[in-house]
Amino acid sequence: MKSFVLGAGLGKRLRPLTERRPKPLVPVYEKPLITFAFDHLIDSGVTSFVVNTHHCPESYAAHLGGGSYRGCSLAFRHEPVLLDTGGGIKNAEDLIGPAPFVVYNGDVLADFPLRPAIESHLASGNIATLVLRSSGGPLHIQCRDGLVTDIRNSIGNSCDPSFLFTGISILSPEIFRHIPSGEIISIIPVYLSLIRAGIPIGGLIVDDGLWFDLGSRDAYIDAHELLRNGGLSYVQGAWPQPVQDSAVVDASAHLVGACSVGAGARVGEDVVLEDCVIWENALIEPGARLARCIVREGMTAGGTACGVDF
Repeated sequence: MKSFVLGAGLGKRLRPLTERRPKPLVPVYEKPLITFAFDHLIDSGVTSFVVNTHHCPESYAAHLGGGSYRGCSLAFRHEPVLLDTGGGIKNAEDLIGPAPFVVYNGDVLADFPLRPAIESHLASGNIATLVLRSSGGPLHIQCRDGLVTDIRNSIGNSCDPSFLFTGISILSPEIFRHIPSGEIISIIPVYLSLIRAGIPIGGLIVDDGLWFDLGSRDAYIDAHELLRNGGLSYVQGAWPQPVQDSAVVDASAHLVGACSVGAGARVGEDVVLEDCVIWENALIEPGARLARCIVREGMTAGGTACGVDF
């Protein structure tokens, strides 16, 4: 099975962290965010990925390498004009092919069982199956008896129970016939049109495991606290590694809480870092006192600061 991973967003809520790289490439303990999606999908039986790009597209090759990830094929489809979710899916139709596929938001971090949702979709005959949760964010999807009945109360079925959309769905190739070519369009009006036409869209509630949308800087830092002791069964190798091997941390420095120091970064003498994320090749000046700060690649930070992005 293939997966279409959404990687073309602008990451506005995470600026300035996303000024020089797309949001799905923001590192979590030095691991690009989008690779958690890849690992989760591989663990669920997916063997091929298509990623759409827009902002800083060259960054994907720089951080992910060539046309494969863990032995699975990896293809990119650039969007010079951002096409939104529906337009992006349609634009990659030739790469995705004529078989059911998984759509996965590239800024989501989750580890709940995904294979049962895939199997449920394949057995249902539905044109789409949305993976839902009962809580953890905005409850915009109305669902009853396993079928989506409304989205954001657009049709008038607001009495049906509401759920969180995880950003993960399984689609049948028939969906391509309902998305106009060459248009900037969200997938939401496509779904609403299908619901009005009586074409079933499944809604599968999965409340097990973890689900995170790294939509804000606080959520980004909190994810490091949550994952500081691991907890993601599908991530291979020695991870997380709070201080990368090529980083240089002075013996007098103190790292408190969930800190991450990236490759080639340097932390000077008498520095105190508390819940800070230091990206690759950053420099922390001697005597700095930083709390809940993020220092981007190649940047220099010093003095006393709390909640600052450098």
